[in-house]
Amino acid sequence: MKKKINWAPAFFVGPHIILFAIFVLLPTIYGIYASFTKWNLMNEPVWVGLDNYKTILFNQDSTFHTQFFNGMKNTFIFVGISVPLLIIIPLMIAVALEHKQVKMKNLIQSIIYIPGLISISAAALIWLLIFNKQLGITGNLLGSDVAWPATQPYAWIIIIVITVWGGVGGNMIIYRASISGVSQDLYESAELDGAGPVRRFASITLPSIRFPLIYTFVMTTGGAFNVFGQPLMMTDGGPRQSTHVLMMYIRQLAFGNGESIAGMASAMAVLLGLVILVISALQYYVMNRNAA
Repeated sequence: MKKKINWAPAFFVGPHIILFAIFVLLPTIYGIYASFTKWNLMNEPVWVGLDNYKTILFNQDSTFHTQFFNGMKNTFIFVGISVPLLIIIPLMIAVALEHKQVKMKNLIQSIIYIPGLISISAAALIWLLIFNKQLGITGNLLGSDVAWPATQPYAWIIIIVITVWGGVGGNMIIYRASISGVSQDLYESAELDGAGPVRRFASITLPSIRFPLIYTFVMTTGGAFNVFGQPLMMTDGGPRQSTHVLMMYIRQLAFGNGESIAGMASAMAVLLGLVILVISALQYYVMNRNAA
């Protein structure tokens, strides 16, 4: 007897697969193809093979080479500072909120999460006013006359501040959901055995959030490599290109003033994607091995 096929799952999964293919898979494939071409978004792409990659990686006299490596350097600076803060601070808050003496936990969690709902442009306007040397808190209350967006290291500080302010809430909720699922009997037994707060955190809390920690670490790192809005809105890549991250160069080449150089921009985007892929795989491997 012929087995009847159940088509019900397809009606639920199908729309997602179709949208994923249209808006993610096909653009990704075409972007990879475009990286091997000379293309200005108007005319048909002209195949140039590996020329774009050779220029970006090896031609030290090329502007594209300079832009790529300056953008990668600034992107790594952002990742190296922001990711540890976006992991450690939410974890500390989540642990603190689970303390039995803390009241109104859900209210505090909601307040911390709210900045994550605000758009980058709106948040940037708020923080630019705060750091304005004439109108903001830093000038009026603290007496600072520093032009924060135009001076280093202050330009990086305001970019990191707005990033952490908006990004802490999401990871905090993930950690707290995992920590709250741990039986309180474990903590009480460990406390009776003489284990202090640090030992209880290392022996009970961290193992309980191993997989959420791996997930947030990988996803936060990948998101940080794609940083664009914060430096664009806060510093416009200044001072002297010191906060001009790679995504800003990619956008500038593809859609900036003058003729588009979309083929070169696609090559830079592919290289950035490969960097993210390799680092994410290494993170997952190292964290899984250490947690085993």
